[in-house]
Amino acid sequence: MPFHVQPLSIHCHAPVARGAHVCFGISPFNSYFTPQRIIDLARWGFAEFDAAHFFVPDLPAAYTLEALGYPPARAAHKARRQGQYVRNKIARALTDVGVHEPQRLILGWAELYSNPRYRHLRDQAQRLFDHDPDFRAECVEASRWVLENRLPAGGAATDDQLRSAVRYLLAELPLFTDTGAIVGAESSVFCYHQSIGFLQRLYHGELAWKPAEGQGFGVLTEVAYAQG
Repeated sequence: MPFHVQPLSIHCHAPVARGAHVCFGISPFNSYFTPQRIIDLARWGFAEFDAAHFFVPDLPAAYTLEALGYPPARAAHKARRQGQYVRNKIARALTDVGVHEPQRLILGWAELYSNPRYRHLRDQAQRLFDHDPDFRAECVEASRWVLENRLPAGGAATDDQLRSAVRYLLAELPLFTDTGAIVGAESSVFCYHQSIGFLQRLYHGELAWKPAEGQGFGVLTEVAYAQG
């Protein structure tokens, strides 16, 4: 199934038009990412872009689980197990569309933590979070929105929960900022089927943290639904 990609800001139009690279965010605990949908994303991505990667925030998902009340060891085990399940699902989808050695196109914690550019960006994000109160507040508020969608109806996230959950966002920020440098592409578009206010402000240049010139973000909609 084809997709429509909506650039999140004017800044994002050029990387989308250039079509050098796309990075799909694949959330470990999101039922949206069925095997067929991942196949559809892969086919569309390779047709529209020169190269593609699939980002799986596998171990960072443990931070969200901890915020939801899981003990750290159990959260890490659950995140690792679910992350491997999703990685296998992506690998099968890529094999189905003719990709050889599909694991090379999957970006999980193991691949990213060994990547110098990712680590540099992650350290920069942490320093900014530690020293810039406005940026810290934006990150915490973004994490609140994500976390409270996982809490029982009417539940409000506590400060301790937010301190845990925000680490997930900080682990993702380098991919929103400069995926191209991380994977060796001249430019890149991070694609996901949703956006939040934090990302809109990021790509409109309203935060202290800025995306690289060649980094874009696109919100994906399946064409059948877009045409209604």
